[in-house]
Amino acid sequence: MKKITLIILFLALLFTFPTTYAQDKEKPIVEVEAVDLGEVNDAFQEHFFEALKQKAIENYEKAIDELVQSLAIDDQPVVYLELGKNHNALQKYTQAAAYLEKGRAALPKNTAILEELYKSYFLSEEFGKALPVVKTLATISPSFSEDLANLYILNEKYEEAISLLDSLDAKKGSSTNRDSLRRQVYARTNNVEAQIQDLESKIAEDPEDERNYLNLIFVYSENGRAEEAFEAAKQLLEKKPSSELVHLALYKFYLNENKTEEAVNSLRIVLGSDQVDEVTKYQALNDFLMFVAENPSLEEDLIDLVKVFSEDENNTKVYKQLGTFFLEKRKTEPALKYFQLALESSKADFGLYKELISLQLEFGKYSEAIEVSGNAIEIFPAQPLLYLYKGRAQNRSGNFSEAEETLMMGLDFIIDDPVMEKEFYGEMAKTYEGLQKPEKASEYLKKADELEKTK
Repeated sequence: MKKITLIILFLALLFTFPTTYAQDKEKPIVEVEAVDLGEVNDAFQEHFFEALKQKAIENYEKAIDELVQSLAIDDQPVVYLELGKNHNALQKYTQAAAYLEKGRAALPKNTAILEELYKSYFLSEEFGKALPVVKTLATISPSFSEDLANLYILNEKYEEAISLLDSLDAKKGSSTNRDSLRRQVYARTNNVEAQIQDLESKIAEDPEDERNYLNLIFVYSENGRAEEAFEAAKQLLEKKPSSELVHLALYKFYLNENKTEEAVNSLRIVLGSDQVDEVTKYQALNDFLMFVAENPSLEEDLIDLVKVFSEDENNTKVYKQLGTFFLEKRKTEPALKYFQLALESSKADFGLYKELISLQLEFGKYSEAIEVSGNAIEIFPAQPLLYLYKGRAQNRSGNFSEAEETLMMGLDFIIDDPVMEKEFYGEMAKTYEGLQKPEKASEYLKKADELEKTK
């Protein structure tokens, strides 16, 4: 027997949000902690190190077998920890917690054991059991205080949650995460007035922080108090005329009041703002698009706002949405224009090619359809539909020889698709009629009819 100090790798379970375990986990940060195992024999070392090796290659069942053999030799707390980790990895949270509780009994304030036990209880949604574990963690490390507040909420201990959040705000100032937790309490207790009073107090304490105004606007809006929400927005605009985020609320109020000029101005600020994310800008633009559907006189404003958005985000995907909008309004020219603009930045969008070419064929833009389908074939050479479209455009342009070549090529790519094959034969019949080859035209019409009969 000899005394060995083993270096064990512990995964630091860092939480930027109390429900981290419920979200996709980023690659954990690896910290190194020295663990004194005391007197251990060679057999223990062999099984224990083999377990670490198996865990590293995600062979958790084998790791558990090795750890059980280690445990039979010496019930070191670190073995209980490793058994907990491997069972957690297999989503066997009950077994993991059982081992970790034994480790906790031996080392009541060991951070690594407590964190892994918190993970077991949180992922198995045993929030009542998680609460005392995180209480202990919070006394060791204040970074777990917000996790504790979250668990108070999950255990319906709302007064304790608010008290803790107030204490943290007093020490650290407000934060987005704690504000979110506070809103959860108000939502669960339906205590809207308390939430409003809290936000008004924060505004009085720090009139320059626009987040509190925005949260107040949100609370009023969610509870159908539109006029008060609008007043809060105007109050923020008066206090901070340069605020861009306030226009996220203002454009909606202006649209509801049919104040289109003001709405467009607010939207222009939103769509050009670096403080507003792309998804929110899409939503704002979509709100206006639906408004324009009922108010066609604003189509020029819509086009202008799309330009602001696409230039600011360096993203022209919105042109496809605009093309679809005009297509539904049966406004062919602008629809074609915006689908074409969309293609300039989305050259690998097969669906967009289909939409644009079929539209060009429908409205007699045959030379454009030939060009676009030819470009598409270079990117998608095995898609028979593109050859059909190109051949159809060539037929309608009187380019029958070129159509024959295109359609024959496309036929080679049809696999178990009798509907597509029938369309090809019908189009080839038109090609041979144009080439004044009636026998060939008749042959392909017959092939099309035979496929029709086999349906």
